[in-house]
Amino acid sequence: MIKRRLGNRIADGFTSAAEGCPDIFELTNGDIAVIGIRATSGLIGALPQDAGCGPDEEIVVLPRNLIIAAAKDINKLL
Repeated sequence: MIKRRLGNRIADGFTSAAEGCPDIFELTNGDIAVIGIRATSGLIGALPQDAGCGPDEEIVVLPRNLIIAAAKDINKLL
């Protein structure tokens, strides 16, 4: 279950997508969930040899400013 949003998406201007993405969430078990722009087909061939993307996984792109906005909350997790 979702515990909380990391970063303040609305205050930081992340309201352009009709579905409310991209976004970053902390889950109640401590894991992190992200909503981003699906980019698997364009990036999978560029992954380093020691990286992979399984059949049940997606590569998603998060805007740099979203990560910067969430950095304070992410640092609190460490």
